[in-house]
Amino acid sequence: MLFLPAVAPPPTLSNKAWWFLFHDDRLLVEARGDEVAIPRWASTEDARLSPVRTQFLGTLDGAPCYSGELAGEAGPEGTSFRALRPLLSVLPEEIFSLAGRAFQIMDWDRTHQYCGKCGGVTGPLEGERGRVCAGCGLHFFPRVTPAVIVAVVRDGKILLAQSSRFPAAFYSVLAGFVEPGETFEECVRREIREEVGIEVEDLRYFGSQPWPFPHSLMVGFTASFAGGDLVLEEKEIVRAGWFGPEEVLALRIPHHRTIARRLIDRFLAKFPADAER
Repeated sequence: MLFLPAVAPPPTLSNKAWWFLFHDDRLLVEARGDEVAIPRWASTEDARLSPVRTQFLGTLDGAPCYSGELAGEAGPEGTSFRALRPLLSVLPEEIFSLAGRAFQIMDWDRTHQYCGKCGGVTGPLEGERGRVCAGCGLHFFPRVTPAVIVAVVRDGKILLAQSSRFPAAFYSVLAGFVEPGETFEECVRREIREEVGIEVEDLRYFGSQPWPFPHSLMVGFTASFAGGDLVLEEKEIVRAGWFGPEEVLALRIPHHRTIARRLIDRFLAKFPADAER
């Protein structure tokens, strides 16, 4: 499936348009037994819905895509509102990615109706994904908050931790938000030092993933242990340790579509469980 982002909507409506409609942070989906799907209508009037505002996202395989904010009215029969995160394992990967984009643009639009500098009303910035204050002329664009996520390896074992924000017995690699004036590499070293007390070296870029909870960009790295003992930051980390491949396979770890899981899978590919025997 090919998504082409755009700002200007098509001049005519299409009965194949995708509609990503949210109430707060919950997405309206069609329920089909155990499956869910994104509604497709020519307009929201077809479903007797009146969004507070809508945003054109672009086209998916030529079909227009829209996001929108609902005030709380119930959807048509056969639909329901679902939290976005659990849909990671239900929607096709391309559709979930687009749903995440839709949420971020919708959320940015609804939270930038007024200027943070002078309090004036903002309006769309012509030809761009932006808003401009009618009073002082300040421009606003969708923001992205970068965060690093890193797999640290030591002697064939990977560092995994249970965060205070995780469900019980759920383990993942360490992550943290980039601070102003900080490089990604500096952030990796600081976060690892602050959360578990060790030093790392041999940092290598792995990949990235947009993460719409609510507007993050996860930037992945691999690293090697460079020294120190594990000393946990108790407000953030419940427990942490070095785990071999077979131990990792016995843990509850992130979903396979996440960059956290891809980092763990890279470790498992490099250090197969059978090699421990």
